[in-house]
Amino acid sequence: MQVRRRRRLAAVGAIAAALGASALTIATAQNASAATGCEVDYTVVSSWGSGFQANISITADEPIDGWTVEWDFTGAVSGISAWNVTAQSLSGNHFTASDAGWNGTIASGQTREVFGFTASGSPGAIEHTEVNGVACDGGGSQEPTTEPEPTDPDPTDPAPDGTPVERHGRLSVCGNNMCNEDGQEIQLRGVSSMWLHWQTQPYAQNLAALEWMRDEWGIEVFRVAMGVEPEGAYLDDPNGWKAEVEQVIRNAEEAGVYVIVDFHAHQAHQHRAAAVAFFTDLADRYGHLPNVIWEPYNEPEQVDWASTVKPYHEAVVAAIRAQDPDNIVVLGTPTWSQDVDVAAANPVSGTNLMYTLHFYSCTHAQWNRDKANTALNAGLALFVTEWGASAADGGLDGRVCLDEAQRWIDWMGANKISWTAWKLDVGNDSTNLLSAGAPVTGGWNNYLHGHAPFVIANLP
Repeated sequence: MQVRRRRRLAAVGAIAAALGASALTIATAQNASAATGCEVDYTVVSSWGSGFQANISITADEPIDGWTVEWDFTGAVSGISAWNVTAQSLSGNHFTASDAGWNGTIASGQTREVFGFTASGSPGAIEHTEVNGVACDGGGSQEPTTEPEPTDPDPTDPAPDGTPVERHGRLSVCGNNMCNEDGQEIQLRGVSSMWLHWQTQPYAQNLAALEWMRDEWGIEVFRVAMGVEPEGAYLDDPNGWKAEVEQVIRNAEEAGVYVIVDFHAHQAHQHRAAAVAFFTDLADRYGHLPNVIWEPYNEPEQVDWASTVKPYHEAVVAAIRAQDPDNIVVLGTPTWSQDVDVAAANPVSGTNLMYTLHFYSCTHAQWNRDKANTALNAGLALFVTEWGASAADGGLDGRVCLDEAQRWIDWMGANKISWTAWKLDVGNDSTNLLSAGAPVTGGWNNYLHGHAPFVIANLP
């Protein structure tokens, strides 16, 4: 969901009539007598009767270096849990929170989504809002207006005959396996894009290329890896990169191929509000499709599962499920998505949830499969959304380790674990599937590079 900018002294923004299908956004206007002008946007992204989830954005007239925001809820609210803040407190209906350091700076004229929260109770509105002690609402009462209810999505067209989606239909998790619409255990195999903003050409977004990979390589699933944190990626241009992801989703629907929407980040827990907004919007508009798989956190680094990664997943899964009750969600695990055994000891509650396992065969061997076997024995469903027959750096040295890669392929086959291989792009890394000159539209039989022949030989 995009948080919209408001003009100074604007009236309250719109309240959606149906919270589960659209957003409630309340903008508090600048107090004319305030020394520093400000706006606070309060956006309810989902509501489930007994509670709700919301995001907060701040717009500053003058630069802010560190903020404390406070307001009064007009509804009865309890049990609030915010992320990306410090010193949060709720006393009666009065809420206060301060920045977490990394999100404390807001430039002059900038609107920045700064944190989000879940709470029990009724969303209502907020009033008597202050930022660093400066009133932002003018102290007056504000009556919301109502936007038209959103229209239902267009009916889903049947997948083309003979395609993976036509064969398997809507997927689900059955025990610790993936099952098709008929309840049969299946294994999907395919490839992943490069970080979208670092692609040498837009291979991932080309429909002809996707159809060629489906017909010539036999891919059943394609992963679109949308970079989040680096310069020029999603956080710098959310609308632009979300539009590119949507193009891939539409192509996959037309081609009858499954698509993994990957929030490709290493510190996604620091951008939870952005992730909730991203997945709320896409799940609302594409969650009715049977071929979409959500991946909210590519590779958490060395962070704690229980206190950091799991709460992030719980927030994002809640946002997805408010819009899309059944498509599979694949959850990243600590240590670059290898600690699946840790996740298995304390899993996220919910249905149709799988867990991410990544490997690179020159680095990861039987010890990592042992961790995965522990997770499988505990009942966890795994999805290898990224792997390479290389070192863990993606093969900067050009090496491939095919014997160990074959052990991984055999293990995944024996356990019916689905996979997508890294990565559809041109370059010297041994995980780049293509060599220089590869056209955007497919036809790559004479442009294979690195571990590509091995990957293709193991596709369906």
